Amino acid sequence: MEFSAPDMVEGIAHVVAVEGAMVWLEPEQTTSCGSCASSSVCGAKGGIGTTANRLEARRFSLENHPGLVVGERVVVGIRENTLIKASLTAYAIPLGTMLGAGIMAQWAAGSDGITMAAMVAGLALGLGISRLSAGHLASRGDLAPRFIRRANTGGTCKIT
Repeated sequence: MEFSAPDMVEGIAHVVAVEGAMVWLEPEQTTSCGSCASSSVCGAKGGIGTTANRLEARRFSLENHPGLVVGERVVVGIRENTLIKASLTAYAIPLGTMLGAGIMAQWAAGSDGITMAAMVAGLALGLGISRLSAGHLASRGDLAPRFIRRANTGGTCKIT
């Protein structure tokens, strides 16, 4: 069995600022962004603030080791397994602790009020655990996108 590096999920970003050894990037919106069924709630269209404010909130930084300049398009990537870890951290841990606390409270007390209180406490505990787990992932650098290559004009990302 051959083991190789995990696949990368790629995206295109624009260099919007260079500050010393760091560059600031904004992800490029795809043509389908904002046209899906949930566009009214995701913030891609409409929502709070202006388009500039929403784009600024999505900015992220990378080390400028390849000598990038403002206006360049680059391909950045994050490992596929990192997305799985992040989604489990954000969703599965709080949901699991909430449901587990609710099940235990219902089994032990049999009262809806106590069950609801236990579920709220379980959710709070799960959110705390998620925050610690996300901090651990971030401190290891797992959540940071990586520079892959400069993007060609009109180029797209690799689809795996």
